[in-house]
Amino acid sequence: MRIWADWLVRGRWLIIAGWALLAIAGGALGGTVYDHAQTVNQLSADAESLRAEARLQQLKPEGDTIFAIVPDVDPYDPALVATTTEVAQQLRELPGVQEVGDLYTSPGGQIGQGNRSTLVRVTFRPGASPDEVDAAVAVLRRLPNALVGGKPLAERAFADQAVADAALGEGVALAALALLLIVVLRWGAVAPLAAAAAAITTTLLGLAGLALLTPISEYTVNVVTLLGLGLAVDYSILLLWRYREESDLVAALRTAGRAVLVSGGVVAAALAGLAVFGEPLLAAMALGGLLVTVVATAASLTLTPALLVVLSGLILNGKRRPSDANGSRSTLQRLAAVAQKGPEAVAFATIVLLLILTLPFVAAALWNTDARGLPSGAEARQAYELYQRDFQRGRADAVTVVVDTGSGGAVMRDYLDRLNRLPGVGQLQVRLETPADATVIDLTPASPGQAATVVRAARGLEAPAKTLVGGPAAELVDYQDSVTSHFPVVLIVLLAAAGALLFALTRSLVIPVKAVLLTLLTLGASLGVLAAVFGGRLDATTPVLLFVFIFALTTDYEVFLLARITEEHRNGQSTEEAVRRGIARTGPVVTLAGLSLILVFLGFVLGGLTPVREIGVGMAVAIALDVTVVRGLLLPAAMSLLGRWNWWPGEKLNRRPGEKTEHGQKITSR
Repeated sequence: MRIWADWLVRGRWLIIAGWALLAIAGGALGGTVYDHAQTVNQLSADAESLRAEARLQQLKPEGDTIFAIVPDVDPYDPALVATTTEVAQQLRELPGVQEVGDLYTSPGGQIGQGNRSTLVRVTFRPGASPDEVDAAVAVLRRLPNALVGGKPLAERAFADQAVADAALGEGVALAALALLLIVVLRWGAVAPLAAAAAAITTTLLGLAGLALLTPISEYTVNVVTLLGLGLAVDYSILLLWRYREESDLVAALRTAGRAVLVSGGVVAAALAGLAVFGEPLLAAMALGGLLVTVVATAASLTLTPALLVVLSGLILNGKRRPSDANGSRSTLQRLAAVAQKGPEAVAFATIVLLLILTLPFVAAALWNTDARGLPSGAEARQAYELYQRDFQRGRADAVTVVVDTGSGGAVMRDYLDRLNRLPGVGQLQVRLETPADATVIDLTPASPGQAATVVRAARGLEAPAKTLVGGPAAELVDYQDSVTSHFPVVLIVLLAAAGALLFALTRSLVIPVKAVLLTLLTLGASLGVLAAVFGGRLDATTPVLLFVFIFALTTDYEVFLLARITEEHRNGQSTEEAVRRGIARTGPVVTLAGLSLILVFLGFVLGGLTPVREIGVGMAVAIALDVTVVRGLLLPAAMSLLGRWNWWPGEKLNRRPGEKTEHGQKITSR
């Protein structure tokens, strides 16, 4: 560390200049990632629901569909009939349009509930270009007061809103964060803010290059901003605080720098596991998170120390001496004192509280975000909600069964009869105009809540030929099954990496296990509060992302506290005294880092996309619970109860030669 510190001191201006060039390049070129961002499938191509969709395209190729609803009108008003007929004819003449359905010029036209609205539907040929879609939208807008929606328009609105949310969230978060850090740290605020800006812009530059090789989701930018701000600020504040305390860069790097390296390793391992084993959408977001984690860790261990050296006169001038920490107790220190006075009662009460907070998530429904995930003022969402109300009338989307045999014969009739009698099926309809060698069946669930039951029942039914079950409900079932099968692998990778790194930090097997259990309690309580806030419905990707993010960021605080507690214990302090002193020294920095992250995440709650808001609320709640209930009460209570068992498998393994035991004896050999 002395060699590293000497190199940082000698090359400080070169390091600062290098990061400045990367930040400038990222600011100038990193924005191109928005141009290359695309909608990434939530599922891999081998999922049964996607194979069913591919088979349907083989049987009857067709592209995306958009629609226009004319609300609050008499559907048979002569002027409306004339305008709609003219618009339908113009649409049929456009390139890329395959089919147009309306009430007046084609069979199967629809009138909305209450006979006060009408629908025009446009189906495109496969591979229709965005310009061809835009041309059809322009024609549909000739209908009076029409709301235009559909999947391609909703996807475009999601992409645009993701960019807007990232800009808004980043702007608000940076402004609030800068104000907090300047008030608390004064000139010291330069280091964490510069590290965060450098980490984000450099990562965007890297993503712009990666986008040329692999799909980058529009949500990836939000992940980069969230994690980049959080990690870079956390790590830089820890280094800055220790540097102010020690007035020595070598000591700061040897202690806080080691903690940053361990924490960064845990976060990187978690995201790497998700990137390798997750589904395409999760993997794309995890890839961005992995990249920004590596960059933020590198910036914190190079740029931050270089800035600390350059600004040392301003940072160290008038700093509080370490002994002053005992004069005024931090919030975390006060909570720890309460926990150590009655560890049994505090541990029991906090665990019960966290489990109670988890309960709403147990009953929560997971869903694939549709147009309802857009802001309420978005036209694509308004059109979708009006369609669901007036034309879908609360019915669930159909579960589609594709059978590779014709619909005739006694065997097929028996199969159709058994499908119709499956639990949860409200209606069965065989599609017309299907090739003779296949049968396409739509099963409408009796209620939306029974859709998953219908999917699983149809897949479990013996069929006369090869059968694929698809549709929106089947996609959600496939996603949940995929997460269930892959999540244990991600969990094993994450726990193994976290356990190994925490063992390297503390040389204890008990502490890593306890750290994981505490994080799981934080995760469950956060998801429960989140489910309550969002009315019991969460995007299907949110719990997995939150698990990784919460595990990653709360591990920061675990590492920060444990590093200092372990350091005090190795200096001969008893476990309770080591906890007290460790929290006294680290409590203020953990509190400041926690407040900083809460501000960052609350900035993203202002966005318009429901999944992004869910992540923002979930992370803010998680950090608030972790910094107060978990690290302030449960951690010191648990360590007090475990006593010497915290350091199992033994004092000799937990101490280096020359370190003191709790009884003041020195270790002379391992």
